Amino acid sequence: MKSLSLLPLLLLLTTCTLRAQGKRRQVYFREEFEDGDGWTKRWVQSKHQSDYGKFQLTAGKFYQDKERDKGLQTSEDAKFYALSTRFKPFSNVNETLVVQFSVKHEQGIDCGGGYVKLFPATLNQEDMHSESQYYIMFGPDICGFGNNRLQVIFYHHGKYHENNKTLKCRINKDTHLYTLIIRPNATYEVKIDNEKVTTGALEDDWDFLPPRKIKDPYARKPRKWDERLQIEDPEDKKPEDWQDSEFIPDPEAKKPDDWNEEIDGVWEGPLIPNAKYKGEWKPRIIDNPNYQGEWIHPEIDNPKYRPDPTICHYYNISVLGLDLWQVKSGSIFDNFLLTNDEEFAEEVGNKTWGLRKDVEQQWRELYEEMEKKKEAEETKMKREKERARQEDIWGLDEEDEEDNEEDSEEEPDEKSKLEDSASLGKKEARFDQKDEL
Repeated sequence: MKSLSLLPLLLLLTTCTLRAQGKRRQVYFREEFEDGDGWTKRWVQSKHQSDYGKFQLTAGKFYQDKERDKGLQTSEDAKFYALSTRFKPFSNVNETLVVQFSVKHEQGIDCGGGYVKLFPATLNQEDMHSESQYYIMFGPDICGFGNNRLQVIFYHHGKYHENNKTLKCRINKDTHLYTLIIRPNATYEVKIDNEKVTTGALEDDWDFLPPRKIKDPYARKPRKWDERLQIEDPEDKKPEDWQDSEFIPDPEAKKPDDWNEEIDGVWEGPLIPNAKYKGEWKPRIIDNPNYQGEWIHPEIDNPKYRPDPTICHYYNISVLGLDLWQVKSGSIFDNFLLTNDEEFAEEVGNKTWGLRKDVEQQWRELYEEMEKKKEAEETKMKREKERARQEDIWGLDEEDEEDNEEDSEEEPDEKSKLEDSASLGKKEARFDQKDEL
């Protein structure tokens, strides 16, 4: 009877758990551009500048599915871009926040941004620009060869804080998935292609707060503290016969008989190399018997430190924007997702980026191979045209060579001599003209 009486309670607990789990997952924003040009109604182009670069919807040059893999691509070189989309405001207080998107730099980006920004609901989208206040900036930022960084910037108490860790992004031409996770316990995680690249405490890896510990301002290193690991042996003495003079006076030299010291000064004989010279003497080095190790400045609790439970708590996240600069356009942004469920975000990443990555890479490698062959053929054709042009300038085409051979077999008459002279004059003129060039 007791086991039967527990059954309703177990059912009730199971139901409550399932309901709690159902409430736990929230998808605040998701965009995969599945409705073609419908994105133009959801995304707003800023009018803060009249010359912002334009986005176009495309899957690019290599992809798995031409329609499913479409995303927003930057289409104009050396341009600022400012495009954003709005969704229902939400807060990440006491909730996990996952920011995820994919980007493909198929142009081989050399300088430009590939990141996203999250803005408050107060943002005027038509006036969005590089100085507009944002909450989070996350994604690749590339500026020159070897200078590629994965930016994770947070807004806190009126200031922007960059991550202290140097995180590298992927700069090849394939699509990559970027994921930022901010948890309620003030920890974070960053993933690239659904693989963890770093994790830690927000307070440790950003300078949001003063340090917990500081050096004791009243502590001083003792005067007799010995940090020397090795010293010269105080008992080691230079041998009496040690010759440390590289040159010595010549013993056979004699002062000239007519040397007048009042006029010529004190006579000094010439120097010769010292045959017994052994170099500069130095005492041997031994371990310091009084070595105390490196003195470490003692630390104390920082009186200015105060824990802040509101780090990275945002109350009205409502806009996602692409506010960036690119020298060479061609980056494609896709698979935007804002949620509070880490496992769901990983699942979405595997069903979008994960399905396309292998085929896309194979197509990209084939495309690049074809481009190299095409470039080699074009180079070959240019060389052949240049060779033909040079032969024409020098008059070395086959017809001219045959005519010259026939003329050499017969004795030229006066008329032929005049024609040959004129032809030679033309060739000389061409030669002179080439030299001038």
